[in-house]
Order: sequence, then C-alpha cells, then structure tokens
Amino acid sequence: MAQKQVLLLGNPALGEKAQDIKEFSENLEKIITDLRDTLLYLQEKYEIGRALAAPQIGYPVRVVYYNQGGKELVMVNPRITEKSPEKFRVWDSCFSFEVAFFVNIRRHRRIKVVFQDEKGWERELEFCDDLAELFQHEIDHLEGILATDHLESNGDIKMRKEWEKIR
Repeated sequence: MAQKQVLLLGNPALGEKAQDIKEFSENLEKIITDLRDTLLYLQEKYEIGRALAAPQIGYPVRVVYYNQGGKELVMVNPRITEKSPEKFRVWDSCFSFEVAFFVNIRRHRRIKVVFQDEKGWERELEFCDDLAELFQHEIDHLEGILATDHLESNGDIKMRKEWEKIR
C-alpha cells in the first residue's frame, strides 16, 4: 500500500497551479496508485470522501482520482469546458482540512469536463448536482484553489460535529 500524507490547509503547495501530464508512463501509474491507496485509507479513517487530487498528496500535476462504491474514475489533465449558469449551495469539506469543518459555498449545478484517461485517450463527461460539486472541488485543487477560497462570509463555516446535526 502506497498511502501518502495529505497536505493540510496552510501548506503553500496547495495554492500552486498543477502542471499538465505530458507522458503517460510508469510515473503516472505510481501517482494513480498512490491516490487510490491514500483515498481508500482516508475513506476508512473519516467515513466520508469520494475523490482526491494529486496536489493534495504532494504531486503538482493535473490528476484526479474518484472512487465510490468500487466505481473508479481517473481524470488526467481535466478541464471544465462548460458550466451551467444555475448554481446551488452545498456544504463542502476536504481531506486537506482533515474533514474537521465544512464550508457552505456555491457551485455550478452542471459541468462538462474534458480529460484524458490513464492511457491518454481523451474523454468528455457531464456531471450534475453532487458530482458536479465534487469535480469542481477536485479541479479547483489543480488550480491551487481550496473550498475556503469560495467562502462568502465567516458564518458559512461549521465544525463537523455541528454539520452532522443538520445533515
């Protein structure tokens, strides 16, 4: 198991823009394995979470790994190409916050993402609602943006125990 340490809020590396993957090689396979192993560990530890971005575990590259209920998706060099004008509010947290608190922010209700799979084949998927929110969050990581950067007021933060009461 190649579980990695997650960079935490305050680490300057989380604010840097990730670089495109140019070579689909063993190095990319290692990054994907590390993302998979780390996400599975974090899901067990925090009993929450569906995805992880490479910059969160110290790789400054554009890779996102998703796993929920055994369904996996690897996005290499993802870019949001379309966003619905309609937005909705969501309580968002992050492994880089150790899921200690949630922030209430606005996200686009629907997005379209163009990306490459782990073999380099280009794909395009459309996501709505909770998956649209999730992939906006993960792609934000690739741009050096955290959920807290979307806060509109300090009243939009709740500690996890308080969030669980309203969940």
